[in-house]
Parts: sequence; structure tokens; C-alpha cells
Amino acid sequence: MDCFHTSKRIERGRRQFLHFTAGAAAATQIGMHKSAWAQAASMRSPNLPVEGRIPPLTGAIAWINTTPLTPADLHGKVVLVEFWTYTCINWRRSHAYIRAWAERYSPRGLVVLGVHTPEFPFEHEVGNVQRAVSDMKITYPVAVDSDYAIWNAFANNYWPAFYFIDAQGRIRHHQFGEGSYEQSEMVLQRLLTEAGLSGFGNGLTPVDGQGFEAAADWDDLESPENYLGSERTQNFASPGGAVPDKSRTYAVPMRLGLNEWALSGDWTMEQGLSTPNAAAGKIANRFHARDLHLVMGASDPAKPIRFRVTIDGAAPETDHGLDINADGWGTVQEPRMYQLVRQSRAITDRTFEIEFAAAGSRAYCFTFG
Repeated sequence: MDCFHTSKRIERGRRQFLHFTAGAAAATQIGMHKSAWAQAASMRSPNLPVEGRIPPLTGAIAWINTTPLTPADLHGKVVLVEFWTYTCINWRRSHAYIRAWAERYSPRGLVVLGVHTPEFPFEHEVGNVQRAVSDMKITYPVAVDSDYAIWNAFANNYWPAFYFIDAQGRIRHHQFGEGSYEQSEMVLQRLLTEAGLSGFGNGLTPVDGQGFEAAADWDDLESPENYLGSERTQNFASPGGAVPDKSRTYAVPMRLGLNEWALSGDWTMEQGLSTPNAAAGKIANRFHARDLHLVMGASDPAKPIRFRVTIDGAAPETDHGLDINADGWGTVQEPRMYQLVRQSRAITDRTFEIEFAAAGSRAYCFTFG
């Protein structure tokens, strides 16, 4: 779920999860370099190796937009399996392409199968996944894989991850992380052609991601994802450090270094999140990126909590994100990723602060773009 300029993996318990693979991210916006075109064109060559077969699709706790599917149900179809989790910014940016391909190629024999495998506890809940599917206008089948059954069947380790399966049920290609969209689409065209399906042409699908789906500003991205729970956070700068699982009054130091963060007020830092115990609890972060997102929610989604964002001590104005206004005001309610900053000017080191008007919010993770 992270946003770096190079691939990075981190250990999470028994697994590793992909944080970012840029691939051809810049090329998707400005056109591919000749070498990238040559690499993509090779996807139409006779050599797409067989990497395995589609495993059983059993173990999902629910299915959305479909009845449960099996490999037999998909035989004769070209299948694109995507592993995602709805708070992952890397998946959100790739989703514009997946949606466009589903719209273009599904009438010609492609089945896009989303497998939602959660990261945060609230992503295990079917209702939250159903809301995300509706909000993101996902119309293709989605398996709610909250117990990691399908994830394990594929031996998958990454978000997002994409598996390209031919009409005979064979895995012929994979893509881990963002990028390489041209290659991926050419693989789909190749597999559809192999299956005797036609009518879609050879041109690539134009995609212009907006909002959360806009491509990251890789050239000005110098801030990595950071978790706000006591177990895995980095660069926590409040004097005295973190005190896990206990109410404590924290303070923001006079100066934050780049990518340092701090709390102010009465907070409890738990294993996977931080929560304010009183009004006026504040989070501060020194960052360098066009976009700043915060995965958060209210402890009771029926009771939304007001908050205000400032950048360098002032209202964000034209630098506000999708979930706040120009004065910095917003409301946290359902657990999801909130876009709080999208800078419209030259990118420099900035200090972000968010202050909550009441107790009860839950802050999980910063991501950037």
C-alpha cells in the first residue's frame, strides 16, 4: 500500500505485502519509451509461459455482484483476477484501468474477478466492502476473501496483484503493484485472441484517472506510508515516545523533521491505531508529496466527528483534498481512506495538522501520492 519510487516489501506477521511497484507509471501519462513499447509488444509474441492453473475459489465469506464462482464456471473465458483492499492507494490508482478494461473487454469474453482481501480489521466486514464496491462503481464479480482463503490458494503476497488466466484456466501472466498497464492490456488482447474472441481492436484503452485514481506525482514523492499504531509506526517524534495501550498526554515538538509525525493532547496508541480520548486531539506530520491521505474512521460510524486540517498553520485553500473544504473542515464517519491534501502549487516540505472536535476518531495510516 505504500508509495515509493522503487519496489519495497515489509514483513507483516507471517507474510510480506507489496508496497509499491512503479513499473511504467510515468509512461502511462506521457507515452511509453521505445524500449517499453518493445517490451509491451512482446506480450503478443508466441511466448507467454504457463505459470500454473487457476486454483479453487472456495472460502470467500460472501460474493458481491454474482453468485459464487468456480473455475468450471469460468472455463472458456479469459479471466483477470485482481487482489485488492479498499483502503490501498496503490490499488485505487490502478482501479481506473481495471474498470476501463472491464467495460471494454467484458462484452468480448473477459471476466474481471475482484478478490477483496483485507488489511485493517474494519475491512473484514462485508458491509464495509459492499459500500466500497458501490462507491467505486464496481460492477464485476467480487469475492469477499476476509479469511484469506483465495489469497492463500493463489500463494499471493501482494496488494494490488493481477493474474491473467486464459480460456483453458491457465495462469499466463501476472503483475504485482501499480504500472505496466500497456503490457497488461496487451496480454488481455493476446489471451482473448487465443480464445478466438475478437471485435475489440488492437489499440490501447485511454484512461484518465481522477480523484483518488489520479496517478501519483512520482517526481515529487518523498514521503512513505506510515502506520499510526504503536506496533509498526516509524518516526514518531512526540517527546517521551509512544506508550502503548495507555491514555497519555502527548505534545508536538517545536520542529518536525521530514516524515516525522507527532500527537498533541490525550491519546491512546494501540497496536494498529491511535485514538484521541478528548476534544482537540491533534496529529501533525511533516511531508513532501502532492497528495496526503489518512485512513481513519469514527468509533461509532453513526456519530460523525468534525475535524479541521491546516497546512503550515493555515487553511489549505486550493490545496485541499477531496474530503475537506478550502477552510480545512471535514467529517470522519465510515472507516476508509480520506484525501486531505492535494497540492495545486509547487511541491515542498509542508507541515500537515488535523485536529478532531471530539473523542472517538480512529487513525490508522498515512499514505501519499
